[in-house]
Amino acid sequence: MYRSGWGTKPGQDVILAIRLRRSAFDSILSQAVHSSYKPELYDTQEAWQAAVQCSDVRLQWDPDHSPTGEKLTRRAIQLGLRGEAIAHYAKDWIIEIEDISEFVAEQREHVLVRNYEALLTPCEHVYPLENPQISHHLQLST
Repeated sequence: MYRSGWGTKPGQDVILAIRLRRSAFDSILSQAVHSSYKPELYDTQEAWQAAVQCSDVRLQWDPDHSPTGEKLTRRAIQLGLRGEAIAHYAKDWIIEIEDISEFVAEQREHVLVRNYEALLTPCEHVYPLENPQISHHLQLST
């Protein structure tokens, strides 16, 4: 919610919760190529550029933020889709879409008055990846 200004940034005033099939998310992760060159993963910059051109999924690790806006030590994954990946996303992979804009507006009021204890936030868990090669490629910590 931090990135959307709790639903107040221009063009980000409608907030949708989208549920995907697990197999879809695993597929997205397996196709991901970093948005910048990582010498520990790609033999050469040219090899990385070729991977970027061939992949429909872009990966970037951004700073994560608490509800107060404070930067956290952990990183948040950002995935960009194009081509066949976006087509599968739109046609095959979505299970449910829910407009949670009203809920976000209610939660924003708690942020505005700094009543963070009243926020309803999801219980987060580590997403288990069964393929260690994908974990390594994504540069996930264990």
